[in-house]
Amino acid sequence: MKAIIFDMDGTLFQTGTILEQSLEEAFSVLRERGAWQGAAPVEEYRKIMGVPLPAVWEALLPGQSEETKREMDAYFLERLIANIGQGKGAMYPDVTGVFSELCSEGYRIFIASNGLVRYLAAIVEYYGLDEWVTETFSIEQAATSDKGELVRMIKEKYGVTEGAVVGDRLSDIRAAKANGLFAVGCRFDFAQEQELKEADAIINGLADLRNVLEQSPAKG
Repeated sequence: MKAIIFDMDGTLFQTGTILEQSLEEAFSVLRERGAWQGAAPVEEYRKIMGVPLPAVWEALLPGQSEETKREMDAYFLERLIANIGQGKGAMYPDVTGVFSELCSEGYRIFIASNGLVRYLAAIVEYYGLDEWVTETFSIEQAATSDKGELVRMIKEKYGVTEGAVVGDRLSDIRAAKANGLFAVGCRFDFAQEQELKEADAIINGLADLRNVLEQSPAKG
């Protein structure tokens, strides 16, 4: 079976559309307690976008207790989901059109993300992605925080023999290569050129994906 496995944040979903507001709402809780001063560290988060949330709080709140980090984790998740449900987010251009074309060409579509299950489900439900997406896999379902493990789970469960992983970060590219799949790097909002260098191909928009796939060798 041939499949295309997409990352979510910064690849399909424009996370930046809800990031600042959700993070600001979460950090307002710390400010009220006197445990934070100034604006939420949005730019710091943008630099590490795509890593699992526990790693986010280790980076943004190094001096806070583990209990505080867990509380922030839970509240931030609730704010993200609420803002998605209120229509404040956005998919990247051409997502549904590309999905439709890929499905018509016999590809199965999957999502493999470092996002949490409820967060991913909120996006999939709000934008109706289940029409094209066979299954969404969260890092919560893997034994490790390695995205390569998520891709391996998809390959084994569905018998994927060829295809690609499409994403904007090095973890996506390495997950593809660890599983013998074509690595497509997305030069989108959070992408870093140094990381994209390891990709087999780079796209500047999802509409470019089909041309890249037509030129790629089958990987099994």
